[in-house]
Amino acid sequence: MTDNTMAAGTAPVSAPTAPSLTAAADSTTFAVILSLSFCHLLNDMMQSLVPALYPILKHSYALSFGQIGFITLAFQCTASMLQPVVGMYTDKKPQPYSLMVGMGFTLVGLLLMSQANSYPLILFAAALIGMGSSVFHPEASRVARMAAGGRYGLAQSLFQVGGNMGSAAGPLLAAFIVVPAGQQSIVWFSAAALVAMIVLFQVGHWYKARRAIQKPAARKASTTGSVVTLSKRRVGVAVAILVALLFSKNVYSASLGSYFTFYLIQKFGMEVQTAQLYLFAFLVGIVVGTILGGLVGDKVGRIPVMWFSILGALPFALMLPYANLFWTGVLAVAVAIIMASAFSAILVYAQELLPGRVGLVAGMFFGVSFGLGGLGAAALGEIADHAGIEAVYKVTPFLLLLGLLTAFLPKHPSTPKLPA
Repeated sequence: MTDNTMAAGTAPVSAPTAPSLTAAADSTTFAVILSLSFCHLLNDMMQSLVPALYPILKHSYALSFGQIGFITLAFQCTASMLQPVVGMYTDKKPQPYSLMVGMGFTLVGLLLMSQANSYPLILFAAALIGMGSSVFHPEASRVARMAAGGRYGLAQSLFQVGGNMGSAAGPLLAAFIVVPAGQQSIVWFSAAALVAMIVLFQVGHWYKARRAIQKPAARKASTTGSVVTLSKRRVGVAVAILVALLFSKNVYSASLGSYFTFYLIQKFGMEVQTAQLYLFAFLVGIVVGTILGGLVGDKVGRIPVMWFSILGALPFALMLPYANLFWTGVLAVAVAIIMASAFSAILVYAQELLPGRVGLVAGMFFGVSFGLGGLGAAALGEIADHAGIEAVYKVTPFLLLLGLLTAFLPKHPSTPKLPA
């Protein structure tokens, strides 16, 4: 990766032709972006082991649904609170090797989780895994944008799909490894963290070399993807609406991500391993939805995708608690596909609202996504303890009505600066 970039950056005085520059840039772009996507896969796979471990922890330590919810809260809120701070800091002082350091937090968290023998220690291990994500996401998003060569939507889609695939793989691995082998088997997945650290060290080396050969003017231009045409007040209102859309999306997603296995076990008498397979199908739906959302959003715009992704999931979500086992699986996957299309549209739209603040936008929206999911999981756990797990799936769909706020978003947040 470094050799290609250095060659492009130290060309002779007679400038090479545009096609040769494009070819060199594309070669480097996809090597870096796919490396980041692979590490995103590993990162989110390791994160997804936390909720996949819930049935074992609940049985082993006699935890209530409320205590399960607080594990999710500890795990996701560390990422939520730290990601915007990390993003703001690295916007001013990028840290090429912080990606590897962040993955180190995840490694320590996994090792601790595999040996935790008390509830406070479980909470601390979950918080460490969340800290790893708080460092990884903002800076990885920045590097993906730097390597995009102007194709920011493509770069974000590839990066995001890696994470979604990792989230989907986690429960499947848990069903065949963690559930049969127990809590201690989490230690085996620390090897994935080590692999990611090695890859991210190479990405950090490329990032450092890339910054060293960039001229100040070129560096400034690379962080300015669009020119904002809205007032600060309208930008603030638009960001608040995007947060509300994430709230409705992620709280409902938390109901499926954290409690779907319990719902299937209680309502249909399903075995834990089989329930994990249903959760895997739901998470695969998220992968499919992310890809489709990016493709459709590039053609029809971000706002139509937001409309469809939030309100389009509502009828399926309303039907889910009254469906039999077969249709429960079908409806859950349909909801996943439709709702997952929103995130990339929201993130790209936010980047157009706040150009030049890639780390802040990534940290804020990845962080808000984690945090809202954690708060939602904790609240839904309390509802499940007092009113039953089925009540959760009868109440939460109405949150999707917040999708109506999309009507108040500006149709053109900025004038995009398209690549030549």
